[in-house]
Amino acid sequence: METNTLTPLMQRFILHFGEMGSRWGINRTVGQIYALLYVSGRALNADEIADYLGFSRSNVSMGLKELQSWRLVKLLHRPNDRREYFEPPGDIWDIFKALLEERRRREIEPTLSMLRDALLEHPTNASDKQAQKRMREMYDLIELSSSWFDDVQRLQPETLVSLMKMGAKVKKLLDVRDKFRFSGKDAEKTDKINGE
Repeated sequence: METNTLTPLMQRFILHFGEMGSRWGINRTVGQIYALLYVSGRALNADEIADYLGFSRSNVSMGLKELQSWRLVKLLHRPNDRREYFEPPGDIWDIFKALLEERRRREIEPTLSMLRDALLEHPTNASDKQAQKRMREMYDLIELSSSWFDDVQRLQPETLVSLMKMGAKVKKLLDVRDKFRFSGKDAEKTDKINGE
């Protein structure tokens, strides 16, 4: 990457990532800073980032702080250089996990907290009982998803890749398991009917 020059391909990626960032809960500037760091292939300091993207130094500093809070960039120091350099985690799976964990912390945890509080209340009428029943269903689903997410977070990247590649094959595997489970129960029923 030449100093202060982005290729058209890099520009397209950076602009797109900035637009997508707003859909993921980060602003456009932060998304573009992250995309630049991701595709640059080297650690950059705040002045370099500002030059590449045409942003003010203060916007870059605020964006880098937000990215650090998401654990999407690492701070580096170089010998005989007082400037701070930033780079994303090297492993794409670490990035993926950090994004999911942060989304959960910002979006899912507050919902679970509200639902827990609502479920602790004692409903005094039929409408509240019905509402609380529906909230319980939502709470149970989110809790199950969170538990599954925790399990997935602990998997090695190779295992995650294998699991993702399996896709619909997992359903087929579960269908086969269910066939064996139910055929075993049917055999037990037949045995009971025949008096065996």
